Amino acid sequence: MFGRPIELFEIFGFKVRIDLSWFVVAALVIWQFSVQVFPAQLPGLAPGTYWLMGTAGALAYFLCLLLHELSHALMARAYGVEIRGITLFIFGGIAEMAGEPPSPQSELMIAAAGPAASFGLAGALWIGSALDGPAPVTAVLGYLGALNGLLALFNLAPAFPLDGGRILRAVLWGWRGSLRWATQVAAGIGAGFGLVLIGLGVILVLNGSLYGAWLFVLGLFVRLTATASYQQLLLRRTLEGEPVSRFMHPDPVTVPRAISVLELVQSYIYRYHFKMFPVVDDAGRLLGCVTSRQVRALPRDEWERQTVGALTERCSPENTIQAGTDAMEALSRMSRTGISRLMVVDGDRLLGILSLKDLLRFFSLKMELEETR
Repeated sequence: MFGRPIELFEIFGFKVRIDLSWFVVAALVIWQFSVQVFPAQLPGLAPGTYWLMGTAGALAYFLCLLLHELSHALMARAYGVEIRGITLFIFGGIAEMAGEPPSPQSELMIAAAGPAASFGLAGALWIGSALDGPAPVTAVLGYLGALNGLLALFNLAPAFPLDGGRILRAVLWGWRGSLRWATQVAAGIGAGFGLVLIGLGVILVLNGSLYGAWLFVLGLFVRLTATASYQQLLLRRTLEGEPVSRFMHPDPVTVPRAISVLELVQSYIYRYHFKMFPVVDDAGRLLGCVTSRQVRALPRDEWERQTVGALTERCSPENTIQAGTDAMEALSRMSRTGISRLMVVDGDRLLGILSLKDLLRFFSLKMELEETR
C-alpha cells in the first residue's frame, strides 16, 4: 500500500478508507471497461456512452468490494472481534481485524461471509440484467454479476490470506486445536499459490498478454501477504499481554527547548542517530518531541536562529503511550501512524522511549531461541 489511507466516511460504525493505490486501479478499470469491455459487448454506441458505462460500472464494482468487506466486518462484530476499519486498495479491500478470531467457528463464519455476499450480489445483478431495460444498463449489470461471481470463486481458493485459505485455517484449527499450526499450513499453501500465479503471469506476458503482468503482481502480493500473516501471528503471540514498560528505555536522551536547531543537529541527531527526541522545559517537564523530519523541512539558514521549542510537536495519542499499555497495541499504533518511536508518559512526566527496533529485536531473539529447542 502507498502511505496512509484517506478516510472517506463511516458506515455501521466502521471507518471506510481508500489507499492511494486504489486510484491507480480505478483509472485502469474505468479505461478497460470503457475502451475494451463494453465496446465489445455493445458495438456501435457513442464513445461518451462507453465512458459513462465504464465509470458507472467501475464505481459499482468498488461498491461491491466494499459490501464484500462489510460482510466480513459485520460477522466479525457479531463474534466480538474488533474491526479497525475497511480499506480499499489496489487488490480490492480488507477489513482490518485488531486480533485473531476467538474460535475456529468464528474464523469460518467471518471468512465465509465475504464470498457469500459476493455470490448474493452476483445473483441479484444477473437477475437485474435479465430484466427488460436499456441495453447499456443491462450490459453493465450483467458484467458486474459475472465479476462478483469470479471474485467469490477466486476468494474461495484454499490459499491464506484469501477467504478460502481462512476457511481452510478454521478447519485445520478445529481439527488439531492449534491456531499457530493451522496458520503455518494455510500460509504455506498461500505462498505456493502465489508462486503459481507468478508463473502463470510470466507465461501470459511471454505470450503478449498484459493481463500477465497483473497476475504476476497479484501473485507476489498473495505470497508476501501469506508469509507476513504467519509472522504477524507469531509476533502477536509474543507481544500480547506484555506491558510497554518491559521494552522501553527508561533513561532516554532529552533535548532542552531553548537550544538552537543547529545544536540539535550537531549535538544530538549526529551523535545519537535518532530521528525523534523528547523535548523538556527547564523543570524537566515533557513538552513534546522534535523529529528529523521537522528539521529537514526548515530552511538550512534558519537552523541557527530557530529554537527547538519552536519546532516541538506537542504530545498526542499518536506519539505517546502509557507504560501499562499492551505492547501489541503499541506496535499496531506504530503501524497505523508510521511513527517508530513512542514516548512513554505519565501525565507530563517522561518515563522512557519505546522503539519499533527494540520490539522486533525481542521478537527475533525469542523466535531464534524457540527454534533451537
